[in-house]
Amino acid sequence: MPSPTLDHRADLRRQLDRAGYYPELVADVIDVALADEPVEAHLVHVETTFATSEVRRHVTVLVLTASRLVLAHVDDHAGEDDTDDDDVVHAHEHTHAGSSAAATTEAVPLSQVKSVVLTHMVNAPEKHTAGDPPAELTLAIGWGAVSRIDLEPAQCGDPQCEGDHGLTGSMANDDVLVRISAQAEGQDAVRAAVSFARALSAATGYGARGGSR
Repeated sequence: MPSPTLDHRADLRRQLDRAGYYPELVADVIDVALADEPVEAHLVHVETTFATSEVRRHVTVLVLTASRLVLAHVDDHAGEDDTDDDDVVHAHEHTHAGSSAAATTEAVPLSQVKSVVLTHMVNAPEKHTAGDPPAELTLAIGWGAVSRIDLEPAQCGDPQCEGDHGLTGSMANDDVLVRISAQAEGQDAVRAAVSFARALSAATGYGARGGSR
């Protein structure tokens, strides 16, 4: 008899509270998207950007269930209180006059996840031992909603050639990209990202058979 699935929803809420970025709002929109499905793994990542006269924050939350990858993006929005009328979930939380936050969620069946790309940046690789976390981890997940094309001038074997050989490039599916640095966020954050990436990589293997295990 298979063991029951652990629900890590309480730990997810602790991480949202620790991040401190509108935890009630973020938890609420994620709860709607999860629709009572147990949480198997999660990753919470907060970014801060500095504009000319303001500081803006952005949080990305990735939640893995037995059948889906649920994503939430929450951004600071200055000024107008606009609402959209599309299929994704939008919410607005006002902290003071003239400010708002927009939250968007998306649920992707595991069977539709096409790629999980991990880039490990390692300092002093000659000293690396098994289990050491990287200095930085970049996680790119693609399911075909967004395609990115990188182009560059094509080269030939003649170093003296000045002819135009057209363009060469590659196409990648980067629907969501998260970069976690030990220097900026600490090694615990990198370890958490590695743990989530491992869980997602394992889950998408099963997801290719119909989205359930």
